Amino acid sequence: MKEQIDVLLATYNGEKYLKEQIDSILNQTYQNIRLIISDDGSNDKTREILKQYEQKEERVIVYEQNENLGCIKNFEFLLQKVENDIYMLSDQDDVWMPEKIEKTYEHLKKEKADLVFTDLEVVDNELQMIYPSFNDFMKLSRKIEKYRNTDKINYLYNCVTGCTILSRKKWIEKILPLPTNSKYVLHDHWIGLVISLEGKLAYLPEKYIQYRQHEDNEVGTEKISHQFTQLDQVRQWFIQVKLGVFGAYVEQKERFPEDLQQLNQKAYDYFSMLKNKKHFNGKGWGIFHRLYQTETFLYYIENFIIMNLPWMGKGLFQVRYWILKLMKRR
Repeated sequence: MKEQIDVLLATYNGEKYLKEQIDSILNQTYQNIRLIISDDGSNDKTREILKQYEQKEERVIVYEQNENLGCIKNFEFLLQKVENDIYMLSDQDDVWMPEKIEKTYEHLKKEKADLVFTDLEVVDNELQMIYPSFNDFMKLSRKIEKYRNTDKINYLYNCVTGCTILSRKKWIEKILPLPTNSKYVLHDHWIGLVISLEGKLAYLPEKYIQYRQHEDNEVGTEKISHQFTQLDQVRQWFIQVKLGVFGAYVEQKERFPEDLQQLNQKAYDYFSMLKNKKHFNGKGWGIFHRLYQTETFLYYIENFIIMNLPWMGKGLFQVRYWILKLMKRR
């Protein structure tokens, strides 16, 4: 008999799409699952829907939070309820392809991996395709291909999308508690990072989820930097994100090997310094190089200019912005 897998579903005011998602999970080709749901204080009909499923389906287990924990703490609660050796994460508004569990589980076994993640198809609220590949659209595919067997996969960026994760319970003790001091380090970022430091991540480029985009998405495909019309805005945003990421790393320093502890602190200090450098920065270039040295030459140069030589980049940014505007990519 196939081993049982725990599927963790966090809900909050998800009545609009919830039934479609739950049905797609329960109707998988891999049937030996427990669907563990934690509702984070919904005030719509979400809890009513969940009770209906719990009453008619023995594989569904529902927990109701008395107060709103927030997305990260709700997933932390669910991770503590895992009993089986394998678990998966799920959002409340997507649709899973029928073979998602079966194929990712098989890949975990084949690769002898500790975590498997996949690509996604991006769709609108009516499940009509917007982008055939989430990772291509977000420019993550090259990074995934290059870094998936290293601890860089989720270090500088988040390449592991949470709702695609299938992983092993043995890592939960190292993962918890989840950091909550930065909105730029979410649960999937942290899970992928912690496991990559000592374990093995495997990737499937197939799209086993229809990743629904709508007006109430907690996290989606919107690129905030595309809203900016000035280089200074982009620069401040980049610095803010990196401070959030490395600030979380520094606060959780005991989770990292000693060499990364030192790099985390130096990176945090570097980006802190950049906040007060409006036109030119001549310090910390070695730290920038350590962080970005494995990137493409063009990406390296673009980010180096943005961070350290913004006076040089302002004119180039305006030209690039208007070209992309004419191409309807902004």
